[in-house]
Amino acid sequence: MNRSTISLAGVVAALIALTGAASLTGGGSSTAATTTSPTRLPVQRTTLLCPAPSSSEFATTTYTSFTPGSSGPAGASDSSGASGASGASGGSASLVPAAAKGKPLAKLTAPGKPVTATTDQSDAPALVGTADGPLAPGWTVQQTTVVDSGSARGLLGTSCLVPDSEFWFAGASTATGRQDYLHLVNPDEAPAVVDVQLYGKDGQLKAATGDGITVPGDSSEPVLLSTLVADKQQDLTLHVVARSGRVGASVQATDGNKGADWLPASGDPATSLVMPGIPADATDVRLVVFDPGSDDADLTLKLATSTGSITPAGNESLHVKSGMTTAVDLGDLTKGEAGSLLLGSSTVHSAVPVVAALRVTRGKSGSQDLAFLPATAPVDTRATVADNRAKSSTLNLTATGKDTSVKITSSAGASGGEAVTKTVTVKAGTTLSVVPEAPSGGKGAFAVTVEPAPGGGTLYASRTLTLPLNGIPMFTIQPMPDDRGMVAVPKAGPELRILNR
Repeated sequence: MNRSTISLAGVVAALIALTGAASLTGGGSSTAATTTSPTRLPVQRTTLLCPAPSSSEFATTTYTSFTPGSSGPAGASDSSGASGASGASGGSASLVPAAAKGKPLAKLTAPGKPVTATTDQSDAPALVGTADGPLAPGWTVQQTTVVDSGSARGLLGTSCLVPDSEFWFAGASTATGRQDYLHLVNPDEAPAVVDVQLYGKDGQLKAATGDGITVPGDSSEPVLLSTLVADKQQDLTLHVVARSGRVGASVQATDGNKGADWLPASGDPATSLVMPGIPADATDVRLVVFDPGSDDADLTLKLATSTGSITPAGNESLHVKSGMTTAVDLGDLTKGEAGSLLLGSSTVHSAVPVVAALRVTRGKSGSQDLAFLPATAPVDTRATVADNRAKSSTLNLTATGKDTSVKITSSAGASGGEAVTKTVTVKAGTTLSVVPEAPSGGKGAFAVTVEPAPGGGTLYASRTLTLPLNGIPMFTIQPMPDDRGMVAVPKAGPELRILNR
């Protein structure tokens, strides 16, 4: 008994010595100050997953890897969920095949300059990438595939994904002429178990094999959506949930003579959504919305143009039933001027969160290509998109609430050169289209980073890449959400109350 008392006294004395005056002058509280704001620090490890690019013999795929220049002190947590080491230096970033763990591709050794790798193999695998140290914050990998012939011809682009446990895809399809594959990539050694639900115009579709799909460790699994359900529906919403483990989920959509592209995951359900960057020459725009809640949603539609927000004639509002997918054809919505679609909640009823995406078509019948633009999360601090080509990339920036000043930086090229920076102002309620400058004296692909100034409105961004081929206006759109390169790390203090437990 006496020995226990002495031990406890020793522990208290040691804690007092360590905590010093901070814990002894805390007023009536037995803890150190806990109201201090968390410190924002760079992540120390980032994991990205790239789906298998294409099974076509006519496909060429380019991977572009890039990390922006660091901003802020080192040492924080990890954008893929693991803890990070403080004060790391050096660092590396590379991609390896998910199954074979073979030779690294596009190995990055320093921030500020992209590196590229190319393959024309029809059996090119899914890739798992890891960046650590100073190369982790904002690390971005773009996968760009050109299929110049065959039924899957088109320009397919996607930003490789951070693994997660839940994904929403509005705009998938099992209609005749569409071939949509869900690609699941598991970066971990343990198997992942994934459930897939599909929702159409009348609610959830009965899936034959959509529950309990096993993705073996360090591998990928393609799932043809039309094998999950017998229904042939043009507009579907796909909900992917990892029951165990974590995955990267991507949907590759091929639509007969209209081309092919990756359908990016939509942002989380929300009561107001922004789809930034509908091309000026879009010949057809189709909106797909899903209501995951128990109440119907009544939405308002606005188009943010270069001069302000307008209401599309004949499409002022949209009613979406609970648990159902609703689609509306908006035609050539932009009328020759790039814009962004804004969805809001009607004031008639309570706001209901929804998910949404656009299917965008360019060109005329026989010479068309398609791309998808989901509702996108805003840019908080910084967003980056890699694999830009001179005069072939267009940024579309949309501000809500207030005017926003935005710094745009074009990195050095993969073959050298110097970064260039300019600042633009995006007026509230408008969309500004910007062709980013190519790096000074450089050649090859380059990355573009956008950074909104503090105190402005909320910024949304996307990049359109156009690579016309044989008279076909091939294009792809990549949303640019915040890169999550900085995370809030709470300040820990001593907690003396643990001695009473």
